[in-house]
Amino acid sequence: MGAHSIKTSSTGRRAAAAGLLAAGAAVAASGTAAAAPVTVDVPVELRLPGVPAQVTVDLPEGVALPAGLVQAAPAQAAPVEFATPAPVVSTGQRIVDAASTRVGSPYVWGATGPSSFDCSGLTSWAYKEAGISIPRTSQAQIGGGTQVAKADLQPGDIVAFYDGASHVGLYAGNGQVVHSPSSGSSVHYAPLDSMPFYGATRYY
Repeated sequence: MGAHSIKTSSTGRRAAAAGLLAAGAAVAASGTAAAAPVTVDVPVELRLPGVPAQVTVDLPEGVALPAGLVQAAPAQAAPVEFATPAPVVSTGQRIVDAASTRVGSPYVWGATGPSSFDCSGLTSWAYKEAGISIPRTSQAQIGGGTQVAKADLQPGDIVAFYDGASHVGLYAGNGQVVHSPSSGSSVHYAPLDSMPFYGATRYY
């Protein structure tokens, strides 16, 4: 009796599934009004082999779905994710960033890096790292480029100090310069106003 009951139950479920799909087909055939495709869920208990989880029928306007059919929820589109663009780094900031990597390197007269520098050796090396060639000596550096007023300084500008522009550094922003000052010291940051200002220039 048990085996007979299982067979009967399975046969009944298959018949119900067939009837459900037939009802959907009947919807498509009914009426002559304009029809729109409607996707309906097949109940879990009727998802037998050969029966899809969803079926789509053309539902005429004004005709209701047969009992037992439930319209499927519309598929949710996956959210579109956009990569955050990388921040744009100015040429002047790239020059300062290059010089910053040399903080702590010793001052050596005539040295142009990458492990030691004199003052104009540091500025010319940092500019070279940004792809810009400038004169080698402090006086030649301050004499070229575009002259910049102290009030208009931007990161990366070359700033000269003392009479005759005997010393140069790079303006780093926020009232600071990064420079290689003198024998016995090393590349470091210092306040712009800690030395007598001579002039400034820009090569970018």
